[in-house]
Amino acid sequence: MGIKLGIAGRRGLNYMAGFVDLPDVEVAAFCDLSQDVCDDAKKTHNIPKTYRIFEDMVASDIDAVFIATPMHFHTPQTLTALEAGKHVLCEVTLGVSMDELFWIRDAVERSDKVFMMCENYCYRPDVVLINKLIDEGYFGDLYYGEGEYIEDIRSWLTLPNGHRSWRQYWQVGKRGSFYPTHCVGPLMKWFKDDQIDEVTCYGVGPYVEPEFRQDDTTVTMLRLKSGKLVKVRVDVMSPRPNQNAYFQLQGTKGCIELPRGPLGQQGDHWAYFGDGSPKISRGIKWESLWDYSDLLPDNYRNMPDGAKELAKNGDYNTCGGDYYVVQDFISAVKGEKPSPVNIYEACEWSAVALLSEFSAMNNAKTMKMPDFRDKNLEKVTKI
Repeated sequence: MGIKLGIAGRRGLNYMAGFVDLPDVEVAAFCDLSQDVCDDAKKTHNIPKTYRIFEDMVASDIDAVFIATPMHFHTPQTLTALEAGKHVLCEVTLGVSMDELFWIRDAVERSDKVFMMCENYCYRPDVVLINKLIDEGYFGDLYYGEGEYIEDIRSWLTLPNGHRSWRQYWQVGKRGSFYPTHCVGPLMKWFKDDQIDEVTCYGVGPYVEPEFRQDDTTVTMLRLKSGKLVKVRVDVMSPRPNQNAYFQLQGTKGCIELPRGPLGQQGDHWAYFGDGSPKISRGIKWESLWDYSDLLPDNYRNMPDGAKELAKNGDYNTCGGDYYVVQDFISAVKGEKPSPVNIYEACEWSAVALLSEFSAMNNAKTMKMPDFRDKNLEKVTKI
């Protein structure tokens, strides 16, 4: 039995290569507020039905919906889709308030449908390879990680018609690390079953564009329940080229230093794997992470044409990773695997943004992360 999918939002069309390569999946509907975008989607991708009203699309005979709309629509549209009996793949971040995260958590737990958050950075080839190396024990016991998301988005703040973009409010209109999941997602997958316990955010304030509330740079420290540390830097206001591919990991036996620069255009990915001994500390040398590429899953080592096509877009399609996001979602819908980014991970990673805002506004006060798995938890987080 085939699966009929509806896509909400133009960004979702960038994942089409992954959907069209699945023989039992039909992208049967598309929704966008712009009629021009709907008409183009219908013509370019042969999508049978288009809608301008989300509720109308989810009331149709589709089985699943991919929500790729602006972030403040994610919660109401996810709730609407789940209540209509649809499986949901939702872009990041999940919600714009702590209450929204609990509403979605409760809705998913009431539902028998699959929910997955579309954190595509977890599907980058280098992220997947690092995850495999961790599983194989190359790093020993991990105890520190960091990631950076640096991208000048000031040109996105005004629409072509001169009107204010939603980003002026829901992104640069907020304090703290408003968009952390591209860093937090891979890092927390690497730290396996650990959970975030505390969030502390330091912001420098607005210098480049003082009319907006967003700090030019934020550094957010996450203390995990194990006591291990994760550092996340987010900067979307500084005048500089993009750099949204950097990660570092340190374990008892090895470490990695990914290069700074646009994804797909950096230098080498540096790695060291030893036995933890100090006897050759002055003689050890970096090697290339890609020397271990034979550990990549076969579908990454031998990418299908659709994934190769997406990989040409570099960081915009996570070097082909977007192809595998949708394939994993459909596998979960079929019951072949659990949701790869489940509701509890989605809530925790998204809550970093919200707690970092409270922290930055309160002189870097440390905020406690709620345990979204605790059914007796209060539905507000006290500051």
